[in-house]
Order: sequence, then structure tokens, then C-alpha cells
Amino acid sequence: MILAAAILLMIGQACNTKTEKQEIMESDKNELNAIFPKGEKGSEEFFTGNAYSIRLVESNSIHTTLAGNVYFEPDARSHWHTHPSGQILIITDGVGYHQIEGQEIEVIKKGDVVKCPPNVKHWHGASPDVGLQQLYIIPNTEQGIVEWMEPVTDEVYNAK
Repeated sequence: MILAAAILLMIGQACNTKTEKQEIMESDKNELNAIFPKGEKGSEEFFTGNAYSIRLVESNSIHTTLAGNVYFEPDARSHWHTHPSGQILIITDGVGYHQIEGQEIEVIKKGDVVKCPPNVKHWHGASPDVGLQQLYIIPNTEQGIVEWMEPVTDEVYNAK
């Protein structure tokens, strides 16, 4: 009887004890798994908060497509902007927001693909509590790359 009680006590303690791996995962739940280098800090002229960008594919006369990675720390976001040929975002980690002017804010997360139509004003960035990492693809760069506009206000950002 005592042996059975001791075994049950040990099982109960084992079930309530987190492994070192579980504790690390929980403490790092807001840390993103970086696929690419973080890159250079984005200019306050184009971003609110801390956003880092690195180009991965440079456009040229053969490949008229630009591709890169942007890492947004929590609460960071792009300013409003447009792309003459549109933009494709592939969310590789984290949670964030995307909004086309005049539409509701969309929550975006790892695995989502977002298509920003040509010449349509929009913004994207991280959620307040979790960062966001995205690949961006800008096709047909011979038509232009991006037109930056005004910052996204806290009122717009917090409308979620």
C-alpha cells in the first residue's frame, strides 16, 4: 500500500514537472525562428518601431523580381505604401496584421500568403505582443518598386 502511494506520488510529480525543453519553449514563445539574417534596421521614414530588412534576390534585367525578408519586432509596422506591380508576402513566423486601405485589419500568421494588389495602399507589421517575420516578393520591378506614404497611426493600428 505504501509502495503504491509512493508510486502515485512520483507519477503526480512527474506530470506536474515541466521539462527543461518545455520551459525554454515557453520562455521563448515570443522569439521567432529566423530563417535568414535579421538585416539592417529599417528607417523611421518607412517604419514605426523596430523592423529589420534584408534583400535576398536583387532585381536585374533577367529576373525582374525583388525578394527579401523583413523581421518586425512586436508593435512594429510599415508605413502606408503601394507597389506598382503589387507584392506577395509569405509569413514565415509570428503573428501580425495586414490592412488594405478602407478594409478591416487582417490577422496574419506563420504559413499565410498575402497578395497585395498593384497600386493599392496598404500596410503590414507585427502584433503588439508577438513579432512577425515575412518574405516579400515584388514582381515586375521595371514598373517600380514601392511608393512610401504616411505612418500608420496608433489609432488605426489598435483598431484590431
